[in-house]
Amino acid sequence: MSVWDGYIIPHVENDSPTNKLFATLWYMKKNAYADSTIHAVGQRLKHLAKHCNLNSSEVVKGFIAQKSCSNAFKESLVEAFDLYCRAHKIEWSKPFYQRYDKLPKIPSEEKLNVIISSASRKYALILSIMKDLGTRPIELTWLKVRDIDLETGAVNITSAKHCVGRTLKLKPKTWALLKTYIHTKKLGQNQIIFEIKSGSISENYRRIRNRLAEKLGDMSLKTIRLYDFRHFRASMTYHKTKDLLYVKQLLGHKDLRTTLRYIQLIEFPNEEFHSATAQTVEEARKLIETGFEYVTEFEGVKLFRKRK
Repeated sequence: MSVWDGYIIPHVENDSPTNKLFATLWYMKKNAYADSTIHAVGQRLKHLAKHCNLNSSEVVKGFIAQKSCSNAFKESLVEAFDLYCRAHKIEWSKPFYQRYDKLPKIPSEEKLNVIISSASRKYALILSIMKDLGTRPIELTWLKVRDIDLETGAVNITSAKHCVGRTLKLKPKTWALLKTYIHTKKLGQNQIIFEIKSGSISENYRRIRNRLAEKLGDMSLKTIRLYDFRHFRASMTYHKTKDLLYVKQLLGHKDLRTTLRYIQLIEFPNEEFHSATAQTVEEARKLIETGFEYVTEFEGVKLFRKRK
């Protein structure tokens, strides 16, 4: 017997269903799977084990086939069981479920801010960082004080999912909140800022969001997922820059096709823009260098705008 992450890991030769399930998780740990992936697979295997015999691949396939759920969830169950089969050298004919592509619905900034304002100081900070930087929840759990430049608000992010590390800058309000949080907690340079698992961030976020939805009588808030803070940042940035490669760098993606899934063109209120005019090439050049974008020309005058 050995202990790992709160689990008692038995010897593989013990053939009880529970022991074989935990042995699968240990197999994943030994093969360098991320703890978050191991946890997710464990939850799916427990779900399968509750309803069918994991030692019968045909029974498992039948259960998944008749289950009333999305093809995406069926695919995740298949992938979890495939790992179980690999761990125990079980041969099976793996079914294939086609996911139906669906773009995420991007929430308004106002609704994200309402959720942030209703959260505790710690979670308001976590959500604000995600909104500013487009980070994944698990990336926040890896942040140490030494990753933050407290003089500039720059954050050095270690990317998850085999993506590219990046350095991004917090907005002044979030930057100030983070400095206060680190000072109040008396955190040292090598200490992790948020001692929490990514799964707990997700669970606590849902509680915060659902409680607020009930309080305000706005059930649309319940449709806003934690990852929508990342989607919002990506869409907002593309709307401002029209630069797909910049958004790719912001999100830490290696493949541009992955970035395309995050991009949606959404309209923002006109009052969020500064406007400017130019009558000469030199005036237009200076506006472009300071972030203005060309809109149109009227009576010989070029009109530009820049988000506030």
